[in-house]
Amino acid sequence: MFASTTRIPKERIAVLIGTKGQTKRQIENASNTKLRISQEGIVEVSSEDNFNVYITLPVVKAIARGFNPEKALTLLKENRSLEILNIQDYIGKSKKKIYSTKARLIGTQGKAWKSIERLTETEISVYGKTVSILGPTEGTLIARKAIEKLLQGSTHSKTYRFIEKTKSSSFH
Repeated sequence: MFASTTRIPKERIAVLIGTKGQTKRQIENASNTKLRISQEGIVEVSSEDNFNVYITLPVVKAIARGFNPEKALTLLKENRSLEILNIQDYIGKSKKKIYSTKARLIGTQGKAWKSIERLTETEISVYGKTVSILGPTEGTLIARKAIEKLLQGSTHSKTYRFIEKTKSSSFH
């Protein structure tokens, strides 16, 4: 038996379990694993096959970082990945700076966030002190670099041009 643990925010436990345990069962059935979830938010993923544990952990982490379970379950498909960036790693621990940086990443009425999602064909979640990206592996990597550019102070227009340029050069 193989097992690995991760911690999730307490307020995301109910989402991971789902109504009457439906989400938990859905994850377990889709990945051939067992999930044990403590009230403190410690999640143990176990299986007879270590690979099943390995591919299920990102699903749990995606739900922990604010994605809905249906989107998180797409990580079980091939060529899908999850990237999690800690905003503090880029700008420090100042609450004011974190708040303004999150606002900058999201943009007016979510415009910046939605633009990056559309351009990279990914889903983005800004939750707590993290920014998470879920989607096709190539798109996730491009979105990660774009978000890193924004976190380092690049303008939105330069960031969008970077995405367009990177996408066009990777398809030729």
